[in-house]
Amino acid sequence: QVQLVESGGGLVQAGDSLRLSCAASGHTFSSYAMGWFRQPPGKEREFVAAISWNDVRIYSEDSVNGRFTISRDNAKSTVYLQMNSLKPADTAVYYCAADMNLGLVRRRPGSWGQGTQVTVSS
Repeated sequence: QVQLVESGGGLVQAGDSLRLSCAASGHTFSSYAMGWFRQPPGKEREFVAAISWNDVRIYSEDSVNGRFTISRDNAKSTVYLQMNSLKPADTAVYYCAADMNLGLVRRRPGSWGQGTQVTVSS
């Protein structure tokens, strides 16, 4: 498995923005698809967004409405999740994930980070 470390979470107010980062090591980053998932309190882990080696992107219905954007910087071996107009319902532990293609990342990725907490207050 590739090693993944998330950062950028925290406590913010509704309407604010955050950018999550996920730094990868142990593989050729540019060859991997990357993704973001989240797990709200008391709920199952759910898919948020993913990006392929050639910048093809897929989003959940919540993120595809324009509030969230996934991107990657292969020179820094890092994937980002820009989150705008945050709502209390976005409160969750956010996890970075990696695998060889978008299908694998979306369904059951082989590598996971430890998660970073995002809390949005009213």
